Amino acid sequence: MSLMVQPEIANFKTVTCPSYAFLIHHPSKNRKLVFDLGVRKNWEESAKPIADRIKKGGWTVTVEKDVAQTLEENGVPTTEIEAVIWSHYHWDHTGDPSRFPGSTSLIVGPGFKGRFPSGYPTKADAPVREDAWEGRELREISFQDSNVKIGRFNALDYFGDGSFYLLDTPGHLLGHLCGLARTTEDTFVFMGGDAAHHAGEIRPTEWDPLPSHIKLTPNPRSFPPVCPGELLQRYVHPEKSVTKPFYSAALGFNEDHDVAEWTIEGVEEFDADENVLVVIAHDASLKDVVNFFPKPANEWRAKDWGKNGRWRFLGDFSEGLDMARKDGKL
Repeated sequence: MSLMVQPEIANFKTVTCPSYAFLIHHPSKNRKLVFDLGVRKNWEESAKPIADRIKKGGWTVTVEKDVAQTLEENGVPTTEIEAVIWSHYHWDHTGDPSRFPGSTSLIVGPGFKGRFPSGYPTKADAPVREDAWEGRELREISFQDSNVKIGRFNALDYFGDGSFYLLDTPGHLLGHLCGLARTTEDTFVFMGGDAAHHAGEIRPTEWDPLPSHIKLTPNPRSFPPVCPGELLQRYVHPEKSVTKPFYSAALGFNEDHDVAEWTIEGVEEFDADENVLVVIAHDASLKDVVNFFPKPANEWRAKDWGKNGRWRFLGDFSEGLDMARKDGKL
């Protein structure tokens, strides 16, 4: 965790990270997109610098099925996907676009083509394989002429009818994009990519303070099922605050730290709206809350996904309360 966020909290040092991908379907136009591809199934075939890094780091990477296989097995042929959108070019988001036909475009954020006129193996140190875009349209999004702004972010209305937007969310990496999909007339899913890496980077805030009582999952061994928020404030929160996030971005982790923090603040603003479900790509706390494909996400608010998932990340800090009691602090 210390690689991604700071400071270390409650002996929470390692994390099991999912990597979420999204199918976006415009029903009346019958057009389909995929936002992010997660990790490729044969990760050993990633660009050599990435495969070597995974092996050297001793990371455990498990992919039972990739996005293309998941779509096909659930009645969505890859031939129906008009474009794959990369939130950014890190290996745990890029998957394997070569599993999609040449009719599927690859959409990337601003600056990508300039940084990667070629990929691996032509460029031996490139972190992306050039066969990701060989034989298909590589479309780089530009926000220079955008006259749409949502929150603090420049936006592109992809379908032209307000149903799906790409957002310019810089800082983590060159060309980082987020997605904003309308799920009902007045609700949205915010596809966060790596704009943040733990829900503790965006919660609590002045708009959404730490609750007075919280059900922790997992529950601390020595506490009742519902934990007083005051205990988390006193004994877990680094600043003992109910209105500041638990974490900030770790120095040196993002390509531009200050801009990444600005983007995180923008995500907090979306997260404060009860009509927006913010899904950070690696937020493991949502796994037992949301439904996964082929079930739809449109009724997420009616199903209380936002309410039920909002504070589940605090379960990561359960050990901190157990430690505080063991040390006689409470």
